[in-house]
Order: sequence, then structure tokens, then C-alpha cells
Amino acid sequence: MTSASDLEQLADIELLREEEEDEEEDDQTRVTDAPPSVLPDSSHPYYDVARHGVVQVSGDDKYGRKLIVFSSCCLPPSHQLNHRRLLEYLKFTLDQYVEMDYILVYFHHGLRSSNKPSMKWLREAYNEFDRKYVTSPFSLEPEDVLKLKSSLCFRYKKNLKTLYVVHPTNFIRIVWNIFKPLISHKFGKKLTYVNFLDELREHVNYEQLIVPPDVLRHDEKLRAAQKGGAPPPVKRPPPRPPLPTQQFGVSLQYIREKNRDELIPPVLLQTVRYLKDKGLRTEGLFRRSARVQLIKDVQKLYNLGKPVNFDLYGDVHVPAVILKTFLRELPEPVLTFRVYSQVQDILNVENILRVTTCKQIVESLPEHNFIVLKFLLSFLHMVSQESINNKMSASNLSCVFGVNLVWPRHGSISLTALTPINIFTELLIEHFLTVFASRRPAGEVAP
Repeated sequence: MTSASDLEQLADIELLREEEEDEEEDDQTRVTDAPPSVLPDSSHPYYDVARHGVVQVSGDDKYGRKLIVFSSCCLPPSHQLNHRRLLEYLKFTLDQYVEMDYILVYFHHGLRSSNKPSMKWLREAYNEFDRKYVTSPFSLEPEDVLKLKSSLCFRYKKNLKTLYVVHPTNFIRIVWNIFKPLISHKFGKKLTYVNFLDELREHVNYEQLIVPPDVLRHDEKLRAAQKGGAPPPVKRPPPRPPLPTQQFGVSLQYIREKNRDELIPPVLLQTVRYLKDKGLRTEGLFRRSARVQLIKDVQKLYNLGKPVNFDLYGDVHVPAVILKTFLRELPEPVLTFRVYSQVQDILNVENILRVTTCKQIVESLPEHNFIVLKFLLSFLHMVSQESINNKMSASNLSCVFGVNLVWPRHGSISLTALTPINIFTELLIEHFLTVFASRRPAGEVAP
């Protein structure tokens, strides 16, 4: 049987071999720093680590689960980065999202012997996420220790739905064998190898994904090598015109025109009213996902104009996911592309003026968008009022809904851009009565 130390040595040898094979690629010894658009403010508590762009949050996947990206090619040489700080920053980032279901995307390309964290660091990281911040368990009763450990493992492990390892190599497989004795079978099933970037399109909102240029170039090289020539064009069927009954992936205006000029889209109206009646006190509402195939089936029913009875599914999280999916698949967000830069500027507004600024931004929206937004935010305000039961405060709801209400016309949402989006959304929810009180358009609908 091969010992762990032998496997570690084998992993190092394999990594060196892979580096030699990559020497023909241009600029492979260069470290890819974060582009200016995703650079954090210099006051960020982990600016020394965050500025490299190793860890990014790229919105949600197609089913409302947060996407967290780790890019190896952005790691600087080990002597230029404190790996203990890297671990702390990774925890700092995950802690903002692990209360809800999330996805990890690991871009392996660019990991080299010069920037690779040690195996000791990897073990420490695994153990750290296993026990989290338990500092003094000896002060607790044994049954409380078990409950605490169970709760912490739930946050990091159970709520992680899939770990995508992009461009895996033999080094990855060797490391996996080193850690295999520590990893449960259930957790191991969450690992998915992705050989080419295009495979990710089936699972995530690829356009929102922050993919480093080096990873894009490497993917092109792999595809070219596979075909023995230039990278083949990615074949996608031409888009089909939407059905008259289509609800997902079409504009608010299209839905209104096809639904007798109803101002609130049927999906939004039905999910909100169902959740208002049967889900307001559900703990973790909007944080949990539902079975992917089930969500696809419900979407199909809506798109075909068939009735949907959420009672048949026996899971309040199904309409919750459908609501988030509907918002996320709109061609233009409810808040419109136009206000994205204004939302990003909210951090530059004095605290005492932020609610007024939010009110001005919202009141500048087209009337239909304003009515839809007011309907949704009225409901989210109700949800936040029940936070003692559902644990969904305005702050927690903003982390879920912010990226589903506004996003840029081009490119993806960076980790840095999330902060003003979440703050803006939190203000809309918490101060709903103030923000939406003045404008009362004809035909507005209450949840």
C-alpha cells in the first residue's frame, strides 16, 4: 500500500511534470492578478489577499445557489502570500454564504510548485472547515458539543451541493487519494470533474462566471489538442422563438402582452402568494435548493401554460426556488441595467442619505418595473418581519435576492460588487414603507 508521504512526493513530481509540459504556453509563469473591475477597496480587512482575485463570488447558478470560484492561476508565489491569511480570507468569504446552498468552482490550471500551498496547509484547511471556530468545547456539555459540531459541518459540507474541479490533472487525482480516507462517501459524490469550460454551461450561468484569461487560453489549447488542430467552434442550436405561454427567459413586457396586460407575471404572483400563505415562518426560506429535475419540470409546466399546484410537491422550497429562478432568467433585471452603476455608488453616499438615495433610484424606474419591484419587495418585507421564526432578516434576504434584482449589462458580478448590491437591497427591504410610499401607480397589486 502506498503511504501518504509517498503520495505527496508523487503529487509534487506530477506537478513539476505538468509545469514542464506547460512551458510552451505563453505567459504561464506570470501570475494573473485580479482585473481592476474586481479589485477590493484598500480598506478591506483582507486586502493583501483579496487583491489577487483568488476567491470570487460569481452570482448564482441556474437554480439559485451561490457560485464561489477559486482560481489557482491568481495565486502569487508562496513567498508573496501568507497562506494562513488566505485560509482566513476563504473562511471570511464562505461565512457570508454557507448558511444557504452553494457551489464551488475550482479552476486548477495555474497551480505550480512556486505558488502551491503545502499539503500541511490543505490538511489544516480541511480540519478548519470541519470544526470551524470551536475555541473552547470543554465548557460545553457533551451533547452540546455534538450538536455544535453537527451544525458547523452542516454549514460547510451539507450546504455545499457540488464542487466542480475544472481542467483536472493527475496531480488532482493523487491529492484526492491522499485525502480520500478523511472524506465521506456522501461528500465524495459532490465532486464533479469538468474537462472543458463549455461543460459548465449546462450547470451554471456561464456569462456570470469570472473566468481568468489564463484559464480561457488553457481551455482553448486543450480543445485544440483534442482535435489536433484549431479549437472547434462550440456548437449550439439557434435560439427558438418563445412560446406564447413562455414565462421563463422572456421580458416582463413580453409576459404582460401575452397575459392580458396583467402587471404581475403569473410565476411571481403565484409563488409569492403561496409562500405568503404557507412559507412565511419556514426557517431558511430562500436559502435551500430543491431537486434540479423538479425545478425543470415546474418551469416546463409554466412555459407550456399549464397549471402548477405547489401543494403536490410537499416542499415549500420548490416555489421559493422557482421565484428566484424566474427573476434570474429575465433578459433584463427588474431594477434594469440603467441603475446598476447607481447601485454600485451607494457606498459613496453618507449613511443618513442612503434611504433617500434608494428611494430616488427606485422612483426613476419605468412604471411596470416599479410595480413589479414593489410587489416583490412588499413580500420580502413581510418575510423579514417574521425573521424570529424564519431566520431571514433583511440582511439575509439581501444576500439571496440582491444578485437577482440587478446585474450589469455585460460581464459578471464580482465579489467586490456584491457589497453595494446587498446593501442597496437590504435598504429596500428594511425601509420598504419609506422607499415605496410616495409613488402609487394605477393598477399596482399587493401580495
